[in-house]
Parts: sequence; C-alpha cells; structure tokens
Amino acid sequence: MQIFRVVPAVALFASFVSLSAVAADPTPPVKADSSVLLSAMDAELQRAMSSLGKGGADQPAPYFLSYAVADATTLNLSAQYGSITSSNERHSRSADVQVRIGTTQLDNTHGDHRPSGVTTIPLPLTDDRAAIERSLWFATNRGYGRALDSYLKVKTDQQVRAKEEDSSNDFSVEKAATSGIAPGSSLSVDKAAWEKRLRELSAELRGYRGIFYSVVALTVNNESDYFLSSEGTRVSTPYHNARLVIVARARADDGMDLFRVETFEADTVAHLPKQAELTEKIEAMAKNLEALRIAPVTEPYNGPAILSGRASAVFFHEVLGHRLEGQRQRGDEEGQTFTKMLNKPILPSFLSVADDPTLSDFHGTPLSGHYVFDDEGQAARRVDLITDGTLKTFLMSRLPIASFSESNGHGRAQSGRMPTGRQGNLIVTSTKTVSDDELRKMLIAEAKKQGKPYGLYFEDISSGFAVTSRRSPQAFSVMPLVVYRVYVDGRPDELVRGVSIVGTPQAALNRIVATGNHQDIFNGECGAESGTVPVSAVAPPMLVTEIETQRLAQGTTRPPILPPPAFDDDAQTKKEVR
Repeated sequence: MQIFRVVPAVALFASFVSLSAVAADPTPPVKADSSVLLSAMDAELQRAMSSLGKGGADQPAPYFLSYAVADATTLNLSAQYGSITSSNERHSRSADVQVRIGTTQLDNTHGDHRPSGVTTIPLPLTDDRAAIERSLWFATNRGYGRALDSYLKVKTDQQVRAKEEDSSNDFSVEKAATSGIAPGSSLSVDKAAWEKRLRELSAELRGYRGIFYSVVALTVNNESDYFLSSEGTRVSTPYHNARLVIVARARADDGMDLFRVETFEADTVAHLPKQAELTEKIEAMAKNLEALRIAPVTEPYNGPAILSGRASAVFFHEVLGHRLEGQRQRGDEEGQTFTKMLNKPILPSFLSVADDPTLSDFHGTPLSGHYVFDDEGQAARRVDLITDGTLKTFLMSRLPIASFSESNGHGRAQSGRMPTGRQGNLIVTSTKTVSDDELRKMLIAEAKKQGKPYGLYFEDISSGFAVTSRRSPQAFSVMPLVVYRVYVDGRPDELVRGVSIVGTPQAALNRIVATGNHQDIFNGECGAESGTVPVSAVAPPMLVTEIETQRLAQGTTRPPILPPPAFDDDAQTKKEVR
C-alpha cells in the first residue's frame, strides 16, 4: 500500500538535521574545488563504461550509468525556553550511482526491482581526487552487481507472469543537457546573532502555562548538486535555503494533543522575517493553543465548508497532485484514478492546475519546490496539467507510461532513492473568484439550503496523506489545526478541535463551487516512494458544497500534573499567563 504524506517543512518534535547529512563532519569545511570533484566523477564514469561488460555473456555491459553528487554545508540551531539546545555546522557529500543493464525497453529496474538501479555511498569531504575515484569505483562495482542480479530476476519474471496492463519502456530516451552554473557559495551566517534571536523567540513561549513543549529552530543549507551520465549530461546547480520553524504543543484536559507550527522560508537568512514579526506570530499561535485547549470537540460532519488558501493548497496536493504523478498510471498495484481521463474534465471548468518548478518565488514569497534541473539531469519545466477543468498530461520522470514516453522535468528523489514523477510547485488558478466576504455569505447560504446549523471554515492545516494503491480505498486525509463553525443564525464563529478531513478524490473535487480572489502558499516536504522532497502548493480559498470530517483520536495522556516553574500559584488558570 502506497501512502504519501505532506508536512510543514520540518520533522515535528524531532531533531533538526539535514536530510542529506551523509558523511557528516562537525567542523566547517574547506571551500570545495568543483573542478576536482567533477573531473574525478567524469574520469571514473568513462572508465566504468569502457570496462564493464567484458566478462562474457553473463556480464552484459550497462547501457546507462550516472553519478549524482550532493555537496552540502548545513547549519542547525535550535532553542527552547530561552536557551540554545543545539548549535552545529556540518559538511556532507554523498553520491548516488545509477546502473542500468538491458535495454530501455526492459532493464534491471523493471517493476518491483526499481530500487536495484541506485547505490548510495558517502564521498570524501576533501578534494582528494584519488580518494573520490576509489569511492566511486567501489559504488559502481556494487551497483553493477546488484543490477546483474535484478536483471536476471526481471527476465525470469517476464517468462512466468501474465501480460502487464502497461508494457511501456523502463527508461525514456532524452537529449543530453549541460549547464555552466557555478557551485553554491560558502555558508555565511552570523551564528552568534542568530543564537541570540532564537533565545529571545523561544523565551516568548516560556510564558504560557498550557504549552508543555516548544522549540524554535533555524536550518540554513548551501548545497551544490552535480549530475553526470553516460549519455553526455553534465549539469551542476546550486541550492540555497534558510528555514525558520516555530513549534508549540499543548494538551487538553481530555488528553487530546494539540499543536501549532509556523514555518518561514527564504533563500538567505537576510530575507527571513524581522524579529518583531516573528514575535507577533508566536504570541498569536500561543493564544490560539490556549483557546484550543478549552474549545469543544467537533462531531462528525458532512456539509459545506470553506478551505483557506493554505488548507486548499494541501488539499490539491494530496487529493489531486499525487494522482497525476506519472508512475501512478502504470503498475498492477496502482489505483490509476485518472489514467483513462486524458482530455476529459476532472475539475470544474473554472479551475486550472499547473506545476512549475522554474518559479523560485510567488509574488515575493520563496517556493520550496523550485529547482533548475531534476534528479535525472532534465531541465525543470512548467507543465499545464489541467486546463479549464480538463486533464492534459501527467508529471513525468524518465519512467514512460502508455500515453507519454518522455520526461517533462519532474523526476525527483531524496538521496538513495530512484527518481519518480513528483510535484514541485503545484499552482491552482481560478476564473470564478469572489471576495472573502462574498465567499463567507455563499457558505452560509449553502448551509441554510442544506438545513445545516453551521458550515465549517478551515483556517490552518498541519499535514495530509493520500492512498493510491488499488488494494485500498482511494482515500485522502487532511489534518486541520484551526477550524471554526460558521453559524447561519449570526452567532459568532466558534473554534473547535479534533477535526480530520476525509474523502475520496473524484467526489471531493467535483464539489468545488467557487474560490477566493487571492492565492496562498504552503511550503513543505512530501514523502513518497522516492523519498522526501521539498514541495510547494499555491491555491485560492475555496467553497465546497460537501466535505466530510471525522473526529481525531482522543488521546489518553493527561496534561502535565506538575505545573511549569513559576506557575505554582493555585490562582493560575488555564488562560495564558504572561
């Protein structure tokens, strides 16, 4: 069963470490000389391609070989209760070696054997050419051995299994790409100044009795990615990212866990929000948590609702985006929700959807899903997935499907995984837009029409997941953080907790009746079979005539029995204490 999950750009309540921290070194690195690294990669790749396959018929030569190297320097800082809890800088280098044996029509990566195509190792952190070449030699030989074993199994499988639904090739033929983009600049952060800022920010959360866990964390990553292949592709791209995350947790008296998270993304630390803005965000999220602790628990609901732009963005990522990834359209296990729907309407005609990883920002806000080349060395490009409600194409890696034989620059993977078609910057646009006030009036009118005492408004979300396997229900779930009941009789909106949005994609997508006149952004990380990759989704608020919710698990753990230090006075209540 395939389950895909998108979360805010942080692993909640865990250590803040670099995803690419292979061969980590706690000492600051010497500035890398990319010419040494690239020349070592090129020399070993050429030597391997000219030498492998000379051992006889049982050792065929690879028809494709590639080296993908990530050279990253990462700074991680975190603080709690006004004190630094972690401060480290690390340098990492890792190499993914991909070996393919057979032909583009059938090779060692066919079907369930796809993971056999990639072998991952740490590389030397210094520019020692001999050491780098020796490491690449080791990984290439290991990868070649794995590929030989898998190719034999693939050929055996083909002789005994029934005909496949989609007999497309295992690898697409693409033109070689080259780039002259310089490596990323060295890491430059005033660590002492940022430690001071994090101490001040984390101290703000110390003043709230009901918050039993909180953390403020900064991650700055400067990375250079290199990709060389036997087809002649030679690309190098820099990646810069600064991410500030604020997390706070509370627990209601009935045991229900509650949390809020705020994530801020920029290309450099200089472009992160000012301290005053961050302090305001912390105060707002802390007060909201205190209100959630005493808010009523929602009942299961089926009726009209408004999803804010952020909630709508995650909704489209989960409900639609994953089902438009190319590999979902082939394979015996995939549900193939939209495989047979090309050039047919799958959304209301006023909605269009594109995925455009070439965009580095949206109206000045950085987008996490931006990249220049994908993880197969293909140039990123905009793909118009749905035009005026009609499905036009899918997100393609170099794994062909029946309708499409070429990549469109969306082959993505975490280090150590084989690339598959993945989302980058999913962007939803609408031609049927109204103001927020009008959208609210439409919600109330629809609730009255259905005889409901209220509609729901989803203001903020934490994460979501989707299931696309045909052996399981084609379902999705989105976990909101802030939900209000909007009463039709004019009563003030009521904050509620314990809500989870559930449903099936085709039913949910066809109940959208209008959208707001502005778009909001969700930056996060998405996990699937090719690993965790940064993604963004941009969408307007939307009104749906029917959405189904269920109650979250209640929880059985009591709130902390002993009050935090400085909160021993019995006069203190569940309200905030500053």
